[in-house]
Amino acid sequence: MAPASQFELAQPPNDAISSLVFAPESPARLLVSSWDKNVYLYDTQGETEGEGEAGHGLLIRTFEHRAPVMDVCFGSNDNEAFSAGMDWQVKRIDLETGEQTVLSKHSAPVRRVVYSREHSLLISASWDGNLHVHNNPSSPNPPSPPLAIPLPGKPHAMAASPSKVIVAMTSRLVHIYDLATLAAAAAAGPSATPPQPWQQRESSLKFLTRAVAAMPTDAGYATSSIEGRVAVEWFDASAESQARKYAFKCHRQQQAENGGSTDVVYPVNALAFHPTYGTFASGGGDATAALWDAEAKRRMKVYPRFPDSVAALAFSADGRYLAVAVCPGFESGMEDYSGEGRTKILVRELSETEAKPKGAK
Repeated sequence: MAPASQFELAQPPNDAISSLVFAPESPARLLVSSWDKNVYLYDTQGETEGEGEAGHGLLIRTFEHRAPVMDVCFGSNDNEAFSAGMDWQVKRIDLETGEQTVLSKHSAPVRRVVYSREHSLLISASWDGNLHVHNNPSSPNPPSPPLAIPLPGKPHAMAASPSKVIVAMTSRLVHIYDLATLAAAAAAGPSATPPQPWQQRESSLKFLTRAVAAMPTDAGYATSSIEGRVAVEWFDASAESQARKYAFKCHRQQQAENGGSTDVVYPVNALAFHPTYGTFASGGGDATAALWDAEAKRRMKVYPRFPDSVAALAFSADGRYLAVAVCPGFESGMEDYSGEGRTKILVRELSETEAKPKGAK
């Protein structure tokens, strides 16, 4: 059994990382979006050579944007990406040629973007309180106007499972949309009546949702909050299934105070499900990441502390690698924020059983 190993990518972004994601097919291809107005494409298994640049991983290319990039995802293949920006734009990026195409423009910064390979749909969520649903965004033809869906709150997190997309908003609102329904409405054109959510829920967490991740089994999802908690829920609306949902405290540290101790609570910034085992990782402002068994409701592993807050997490499609974005967290209260020199991307090669639930075959 190969032991786990961890390495740091050379040439990281110059400012805080907003998201990172592995390619759908290549376990070594990694996209990273940053507040430094760039999207970065890495070969995590390549080698960087040259004076002052020796290290693991190869920076293949950067894609400059006009403003900080809030999110990035791969598209229909490993050479296509989509970005969401503070310039209010949703863009398609050809990772081979570097060509960028504006697919739509919101009326406020775009917080999240997800692509469904099953339905050839791109969905963007903006602080203007709207989803834009882009039908077949990979088409070489000029992009057609997206279907706009008004939301009852400002979206902060979004994730797609094989059949659903989960949108977490202010006021603890969670809307779940059926992707097949969205695809049919988007195909009808931008004048189509916006479809209603498949389900409307209130978050199990009392405070603002920070991250959401969908189970690869299409059974449910996990959400995290700014107040050191994670909730696990199932899509099935039956009483039996809803009775299984639960929430738990995490990413907290004991701190001595006046002869006693108090809990210091940190935001849970990132969640990611393992593609094979259904376990998930969480990352927080306490500069730690942990692995959890969703079914058994137990913590499997806590990784050694990182130098700074964990901003984003991603498993590779084959489940062998976990990428961890580390940079100063906004919760540190720095007035002149900069992640320059402190932003790191760490890639951990998992051992064969590291993310495997106990008792799993």
